[in-house]
Amino acid sequence: MMKFIDLDRQYNIVGKEIEERMRHVIENKQFIMGPEIGELENALAGYTGRKHAITCASGTDALVIPLMALELEKKDAVFVPAFTFFASAESVVLAGATPVFVDCDSSYNMDTDNLILQIEKVLKEGKLVPRGIIPVDLFGQPADYEALEKIAEKYDLFILEDAAQGFGGIYKGKKACSFGKVSATSFFPAKPLGCYGDGGAIFTDDDEFAEKLKSVRVHGMGTDRYDNIRIGLNGRMDALQAAVVIPKLKIFDEEMEKRNKVAKRYTENLKDDFIVPVISEDKVSSWAQFSLLAETKEQREKILEKMKEKEIPIMIYYPIPMHLQTAFQYLGYRKGDLPQCEDYADRIFSIPMHPYLTEEEIDFVSEALIAAKR
Repeated sequence: MMKFIDLDRQYNIVGKEIEERMRHVIENKQFIMGPEIGELENALAGYTGRKHAITCASGTDALVIPLMALELEKKDAVFVPAFTFFASAESVVLAGATPVFVDCDSSYNMDTDNLILQIEKVLKEGKLVPRGIIPVDLFGQPADYEALEKIAEKYDLFILEDAAQGFGGIYKGKKACSFGKVSATSFFPAKPLGCYGDGGAIFTDDDEFAEKLKSVRVHGMGTDRYDNIRIGLNGRMDALQAAVVIPKLKIFDEEMEKRNKVAKRYTENLKDDFIVPVISEDKVSSWAQFSLLAETKEQREKILEKMKEKEIPIMIYYPIPMHLQTAFQYLGYRKGDLPQCEDYADRIFSIPMHPYLTEEEIDFVSEALIAAKR
């Protein structure tokens, strides 16, 4: 059976170095904040062009830690896309603030016109105070940061770039994780740059803020490990996971080239039968997923059934938009409030995507999809 993401093929390339590095960690017994952490952080900062890269225990922690460092309150509104993974908004609540959801555009990223509408709505109601924006680089495509930065400046808002899926992407010559006051990524195994468990990283150019992030990451620790100067959490990345990511980062640019070749062939094969992702000329996607739109929810179900018969794995991201999730019922949203993402949630599906797909496999998936639609 074909795999949605084939980590075995990648392991055939980097497995030896990963094993050697993990063995070194085990032999040295420096499992927490060992030298591999500093090595990875330096490499990540160099890759993204950020001054500071701070590893952490997960992609969720990579969002929660900076939000905690910003010392948010419940009255603070943080604007989040409704069409994304739960952690993007969950982190806002965990940090003590209130998420306000924003519709998406045809790129599946935050719709900047709707963002302005939601900010103005919050200001008019007067119950919350606009504080920040969390754009998500969904499916690997960077959000429209030029427009977002203008909005943030106008309303005096921070930007926390959620690049959990976007690491490796490029917007107008700048790498993902280099936008906003602070940015975050995930090393969950299925991500473009993944470890073999949970892991994440936070990026900033602000020296003072970086020190605050490091403090929050370790229980709010001050200069003395037993003098905690703020509320924090246990958010450190394991040295064993860093030992996995370091070799993968070395081959990451090569994998990015391969991902884009896979995406190009899929696009050529499927553009006449499906709505395929469109990447503008000023962007490069990391292709965390290759997502298509069916014409209807019913057609999607038919396609999924036919692909199952062919043993081709299909995933649906995300069938329930954030504003309609049970956990956020207290915010008072209703079906129809954010129609674009609700429509996409009913029709979108993702197909196998990784750097090691062969042309024959890409064509096999494409032909099966076209046949399933007909």
